[in-house]
Amino acid sequence: MPQITVDYSAPLSEGFDRRGFALALHDEVVEIAAAKYEACKTQFRATEDTTVGRDEGGHAVVHVTLGLLAGRTEETKVRLTEAVLELLRRFVKPEAGLALHASAEVRDLDASYRKFDA
Repeated sequence: MPQITVDYSAPLSEGFDRRGFALALHDEVVEIAAAKYEACKTQFRATEDTTVGRDEGGHAVVHVTLGLLAGRTEETKVRLTEAVLELLRRFVKPEAGLALHASAEVRDLDASYRKFDA
């Protein structure tokens, strides 16, 4: 915990400083949600195909999902979501002519969540 997944349109690959984003996000998660650095795990998944509305192209999407153990207040979740969006503004630079649609959500991990480290 936290489990962080970043889905993004492949055309953003060149202009998305993923490592910088992950490290800055881990700082925010530790500060805002009282997580521990060693618990922060971020995975990036590039998607080849993105369709927005009825448009023929020119759009890119980034969606960040943060799964936290239950117990954080709604205020904490909102602060963290806003921090994610601010970091996306800093670390994603789409090429000219590409409209960026960025979003984030924080959700509680299910009570069945378990993990192990080997």
